[in-house]
Amino acid sequence: MSVKLSLIIPIYNAESFIYNTLIQLKEWKQNFEYGVEIICVNDGSTDGTGLILENFVNKNNDLKLVSYSINKGKGYAVKKGMIEAQGEFRIFTDADIPYGLAELDRIIYYLDFKEFDVCIGNRKSVDSEYIMKMSFLRKLSSKLFTMLISRYVVTGVNDTQCGLKGFRADIADKIFSKLQVKGFAFDVEVLYLCYKYEFDIKRIPVKFQGNNISTINLLSTSLSMFWDVLSLPVRYHLLKKY
Repeated sequence: MSVKLSLIIPIYNAESFIYNTLIQLKEWKQNFEYGVEIICVNDGSTDGTGLILENFVNKNNDLKLVSYSINKGKGYAVKKGMIEAQGEFRIFTDADIPYGLAELDRIIYYLDFKEFDVCIGNRKSVDSEYIMKMSFLRKLSSKLFTMLISRYVVTGVNDTQCGLKGFRADIADKIFSKLQVKGFAFDVEVLYLCYKYEFDIKRIPVKFQGNNISTINLLSTSLSMFWDVLSLPVRYHLLKKY
């Protein structure tokens, strides 16, 4: 059976919840009449995540596992999964499945029947729900980052960082083969290229309910993201990297 949907899950130090995610994914996959592949990418986890993934995959053929020993960043992990993917449509979401799995049907609808090139979640739509509370510093850094991006990089997009994005196969191949940002700012690079290549993008409201576990250092991550974002126009216009 040919693969219609590839679902990529980047994973890092998710020992406390990843088993529940795997069970959820296994049950979800059984509901489809068409081919679905789930690609879990272990991004150099240093806790027990790798062992949990290996044991689960050894006992179940419902998932594929890509794993490496050194943490490379979320962007690298998603790119790795996209390169491995065989599906006609390719979606990535976060390891705790904070947007649920029902949203994937909507993404497929817009990519397949409505023939959009890209479909992305938008947590800041008037029809979206944001249930998890954020700290003051995280809210502030998010607002500053959004202001920078929407004004100078990807004009008019008020949520570049939603961890739910889908692509037609040919679009995914073109974008992710060129992706250079390995960290969290890869979402901005993806959308930057989508706009430069004039792809048709559909934004959909989502219900976000993630966990309160964070594996990032807010200061160092924010500085790294700002640098990666500011480098995009240089790489595109001056260095011709894309």
